[in-house]
Amino acid sequence: MTVVLADAQPVVRRGLHALLSPSAEVTVVAEAGTTREAMRSAASLRPDVLVLDIELPGFQVGVTLQEIARMSPTTAVLVFTAVEDEGAVFAAMRAGARGYVLKSCPGDGIVRTIRGLATGEVILGPRVADQIVRQLGREPRNQQLFPELTTRERQVLQLIASGLRNGAIATQLSLSPKTVSNHISTIFSKLNVSDRYEAIEVARKARLEHGATPLPGAGGCAAYAGAQSTER
Repeated sequence: MTVVLADAQPVVRRGLHALLSPSAEVTVVAEAGTTREAMRSAASLRPDVLVLDIELPGFQVGVTLQEIARMSPTTAVLVFTAVEDEGAVFAAMRAGARGYVLKSCPGDGIVRTIRGLATGEVILGPRVADQIVRQLGREPRNQQLFPELTTRERQVLQLIASGLRNGAIATQLSLSPKTVSNHISTIFSKLNVSDRYEAIEVARKARLEHGATPLPGAGGCAAYAGAQSTER
């Protein structure tokens, strides 16, 4: 896996480089200290993962991320930042970021996150996922989507979209993993979809059409961990 590290602070770049270097499967191919340098590296090197701080000089969420996606569509962007503002999280995910992790994340968590993004997953840090769940929970009653789903099924769909796997959903809702799997199968049937990816895309489009808060994700990227997973 090839990785570009983009952060305004050299000490942060050196720290990330040191964390990733022991891994035989990860190669840091470039570092960038500005948005322009990050975009240039993405265009010329087309890394598997671009680790990007949204506080880089010259960074504009929509413009920067969409331009990176245009120049290097196979590059997964991981936002690695100290900014945990809810608006920043949603803006970055809508613009196409494949992951959003805070700098307080443990070092081994960063390595696992980069590995996951390189293999097609979309990953949110726990505190970021909590923010998304809270935002989804503030949905106005008169904009309730998917009336064909039960309240519990809507909760499960929201948690899938927030980045949780079946086990974490079971813990969150105090259910057994088997019950969660059954709920997800029912959701698939009611929404006429075949997998988690399609279910989240249907939900995202429906929320946009109803003027509700959009689920994170852009350009076909549903915001949940394990996009390539066979987990139901």
